[in-house]
Amino acid sequence: MSDRESGDDQPQSQRQASNGATGSDSGQQQQSNEQELATKMLQIQSKRFYLDVKQNRRGKFIKVAEIGADGRRSQIFLALSTAADFRDHLGTFSEFYSQLGPPNSDTIPEDGKLKSEMMIKDNRRYYLDLKENARGRFLRVSQTITRGGPRSQVAIPAQGMIEFRDNLTDLLDEFGTDDGGFKGDLPDGRHMRVDNKNFYFDVGQNNRGIYMRISEVTTTVKGNFRTAITVPEKSWSRFRDYFRDYCEKMAECNEKSTTATSVPAESASPQ
Repeated sequence: MSDRESGDDQPQSQRQASNGATGSDSGQQQQSNEQELATKMLQIQSKRFYLDVKQNRRGKFIKVAEIGADGRRSQIFLALSTAADFRDHLGTFSEFYSQLGPPNSDTIPEDGKLKSEMMIKDNRRYYLDLKENARGRFLRVSQTITRGGPRSQVAIPAQGMIEFRDNLTDLLDEFGTDDGGFKGDLPDGRHMRVDNKNFYFDVGQNNRGIYMRISEVTTTVKGNFRTAITVPEKSWSRFRDYFRDYCEKMAECNEKSTTATSVPAESASPQ
């Protein structure tokens, strides 16, 4: 069976984009001193998957690489805690898949999705979609970063989800699910919309500490434009104080302006 027949429906442009760096995070990972702690190789239909446990200054993580029959490569990165969540989702998706009847082209949803879930870790989002098309059923795992950049994704043939889960479990049993660094749960991301702009607030962590990334996405007829700033946690209180001060000053200005416009014209004229 060819790579196309094994259920990977990624457009060629997307698949080529995922062969390289997954945003600046992966570029930093490649440039830093990485140590490979363990690796597993799975052959599922015509695809090979490599599960590599690596370690750098930020801690341990798992790199999942997919090698298609034509040699094209896609990869995603999972923190150990995220890998544990993914392992649990694989069990749920496998159970759901086992209860499906035989493929029927007449009952395939328009978008091909049979079941979907999402995982969030720091500034990364992972979309899990069990899909079906004319070539079969597969689990597409997409990784995105909130500040933009190419989407990385791998596609696991549905028949191989249990094997994938079991190999991932072996690695997690050996290396644990502790990412290191901050031990508590980081706050969830927030979103607000103002006119044609969207603002995203995402809290993350790297080797320099905890930070907040504030992203502004503006929608125009030519597309979306994104800008972002990163604010270290140690300066959050100062940002808060500055914003509060500006809010109070603007409230005073608005009150004065309202009072001035409400004074009758004759009362303001000379006697």
